Amino acid sequence: MDALQELLEDLKRHGLHQGQALGLFNVLIGRRISRADGAVVSNGLTWRELAAWLKKVRWDRDTVRELGLNPDELAPRDRQQFWYSAIARAAVDSDKAAQAGDRAAERLRKLGYVVGPAPGKAKK
Repeated sequence: MDALQELLEDLKRHGLHQGQALGLFNVLIGRRISRADGAVVSNGLTWRELAAWLKKVRWDRDTVRELGLNPDELAPRDRQQFWYSAIARAAVDSDKAAQAGDRAAERLRKLGYVVGPAPGKAKK
């Protein structure tokens, strides 16, 4: 199993993804994620790569409601386009997203992952 797929499945299995869509998108796109042993999980994904992963792991479409989006207004037949549209509308580079990303990073730490700082932030 790919390390990134394992991370996404861990989040779902432990329910740590709920209420964290914006933060998770921010972390998965803009931050380095590794395991506690130093194995790299991700150096950051493009929007398209993240959309493909969310499709692959069958991420719940209703998650977009957390972003203020109606899933019925996004591409219903093409799941990758659905997620790409949601990511594009989520403002993943905003200050709000960076703060949500910090909260999501804390949840990932509970699962044994090490998450780097948001782009432009000094490591604490």
